[in-house]
Amino acid sequence: MKKIKILVTNDDGISAPGIRFLIDVMKEFGDITVMAPNKPQSGTSHSITFADPLRIKTIAETKHYKEYSCNGTPVDCIKLGENVAMSEKPDLIVSGVNHGSNASINVVYSGTMAAVIEACIDGVPAIGFSLDNYNETANLEASRPFIRTIVKGVIEKGIQKGICLNVNIPDVDKIKGIKVCRQGKASWQEGFDSRINPRGEHYHWLTGSFVVEEEGEGSDLKALKDGYVSLVPIHIDLTAYQAMADFKYLEE
Repeated sequence: MKKIKILVTNDDGISAPGIRFLIDVMKEFGDITVMAPNKPQSGTSHSITFADPLRIKTIAETKHYKEYSCNGTPVDCIKLGENVAMSEKPDLIVSGVNHGSNASINVVYSGTMAAVIEACIDGVPAIGFSLDNYNETANLEASRPFIRTIVKGVIEKGIQKGICLNVNIPDVDKIKGIKVCRQGKASWQEGFDSRINPRGEHYHWLTGSFVVEEEGEGSDLKALKDGYVSLVPIHIDLTAYQAMADFKYLEE
């Protein structure tokens, strides 16, 4: 398998254990360029920076390994990585390993997956990896062979244009395998912890709970619950084709 050019990013920040682990796994596959946020950017989804300047800090530069951080979002990192840090378009972009699940509806909010979707828009094969554990000290080692298997498969067989992969890893000592899944149904039930500061001003902390609505057979939620890595192919075409006929009356 020939060596390829790989861009690595995340949304937990350049120092997060998850990205350090992913970098280590990816080194066997090719030349690495890392471009990651200089601070946590979880939940930023597909936000970009255009009202403020973006700044890049060089951490390492060798022939086969380059590492940078920036003051932007994960999507900014993809744009900077592709257009500033790298002289050629990457062959593969990977994001993660995120500390926390991005299964089900979490994909909508995720900075980790926004980076992957941005890569997909640019026509680059891309994979997002997340661990179903928010603790930064969680053991990632059990996921190594499965990340390797998925990356190797994508390098050798490719991904259809307009498709990217959302991979979630169960928080278990012994992973049973990989399952190709659909997105399970769940939502966040928001709440707010509202307080008043000493000046009498109101402020609010977002809280909430994750509510599973359906985790039936074939869903990513079920796969994770059963101890499997879930792999959900997602696409950037948001058209609801099944609903188009419902609005044809407006053309009359």
